Amino acid sequence: MASTIGFIAVIIVLSILSGLLQGSKKTKRRSSAKRKTAVKNSTTTVFNRSSTTCRPDELLLKAPLDQINGAEFERLLSLYFRDQGYTVREVGVGGKDGGVDLVIVDKRGEKTAVQAKCYAEHNKVKVMTVRELVGAKRNHDCILSLLITTSDLTAEAKREAEQFKVDYWHGALIENKLRAWGKWQPAKGKVKPKKASGTPIKVVTCACGAPMVHRKSKEGTAFWGCSNYPSCRKTKAM
Repeated sequence: MASTIGFIAVIIVLSILSGLLQGSKKTKRRSSAKRKTAVKNSTTTVFNRSSTTCRPDELLLKAPLDQINGAEFERLLSLYFRDQGYTVREVGVGGKDGGVDLVIVDKRGEKTAVQAKCYAEHNKVKVMTVRELVGAKRNHDCILSLLITTSDLTAEAKREAEQFKVDYWHGALIENKLRAWGKWQPAKGKVKPKKASGTPIKVVTCACGAPMVHRKSKEGTAFWGCSNYPSCRKTKAM
């Protein structure tokens, strides 16, 4: 009887020890898996378009537009406009812009309210953004308004912009301007002209060398105006 009880006790002890060893192995495997995942995540950079952080200017000037966030796009435009002779105030720092990201002032003292939208190509700027800019420019004592996007505007937003005399630069136009500037040199090949609704974008060049944009007069007559307005006021008939 005593030998039977002793045998059973040995079996129970061995079972407990076996369970402890297996639990230890599982814990080691989980810890090893976590370490591998941490190493993988630390070596993989995931681009976050909604981030509010801004990289140093020297890195920003080498980044393609599809690899920068909203804060970096505003900073890039700020650098661009300063080199074009404008005085620039960055009023949209931290995302609390109220409809205006930059206020640029030319040599004549004319103020332009700038709203920048760093969107993916498929995400077009909606009409509400245009309306916000029209209302917000008065808060900054601006006469002119300019909407700049890495994508494009919806048809309704374009109509609203033309009605309220809001200039806008779409993705292809701003890329051309930044490349002509010379300081922005992204690590990509030659940019191909973008298409909207299956129709190639017509590019008309001003006598000063800048692309011209579609505008309308107070009477509703369409014409081409220089994208460097108000620095250049040249126009062309449609």
